[in-house]
Amino acid sequence: MKERFAEVPTKSGAMKTFVTHPEQDGPFPAVILFMDFWGVRDELLDIARWTAVSGYCCVVPDFYYRQGTVRNERHDAQGKMVSLSRLDPTTQASMLAPLERFSDTEAMDDTESLLQFLADHSAVRAGPKGSFGYCLGGRLVMRAATRFPEQFRASASLHGSALMTDRKDSPHRSVSSIAGEFYCGFAEHDPYTPPGTVGVLASAMQASKGRYHHEVHRGAEHGYALPNRDIHDKKATLRDWEIIMAMFRRQLSGRPISQRAIAQINTERQER
Repeated sequence: MKERFAEVPTKSGAMKTFVTHPEQDGPFPAVILFMDFWGVRDELLDIARWTAVSGYCCVVPDFYYRQGTVRNERHDAQGKMVSLSRLDPTTQASMLAPLERFSDTEAMDDTESLLQFLADHSAVRAGPKGSFGYCLGGRLVMRAATRFPEQFRASASLHGSALMTDRKDSPHRSVSSIAGEFYCGFAEHDPYTPPGTVGVLASAMQASKGRYHHEVHRGAEHGYALPNRDIHDKKATLRDWEIIMAMFRRQLSGRPISQRAIAQINTERQER
């Protein structure tokens, strides 16, 4: 595997972006992992590595770059990241502070810059791109699929937050422009997703040219899909990846993961 941090030029400065892809048989279809509100961290970089060994160039942009270096993490005694709802109010406020200064519009401007960076990258195959994201990232995946429908043809929002609001710019109001495949993985218990979101979003998706699928994972909580979370749901996460990888293969022509690649990335993780 090859990996590095690149400085992607944007209108607001240099955006630090993690880039990883296999060493052989490139170029590869590009996949963007949109960060959650916690920000870029080792957990997301490992997920990007696992995506890359399946035959993709996976990138993780740090959309908090305008605020400097933001690393929001709290761990329990077992080393698992503690979910926001289980933190005390003071700590919650501290964790949410960078999000209050965050702008979806700016993130989409940055995504446009990132797409240009990918277009010029020797390891990236020209053509359709994939994306996936968690929480905030799940919403940004939807924003990107609606703003750049000609680019994103395989997108996955996992326990996405604020997908449907009463604002005029609510993400669900623009899904008719989606042209590729789109998948939503929902938790049965999610305080950040209003009860009517699943049905309203499914109805809105019927107006799009794309192919939409969603699943509500029984018993799962918000954050279930992140492997280092205190409420990680392995069964639900594996189901999501089954759907996502099949979608990527259909739309991006990626290659299935090999046992040799699995062994290699496990060795590299142990060495780190």
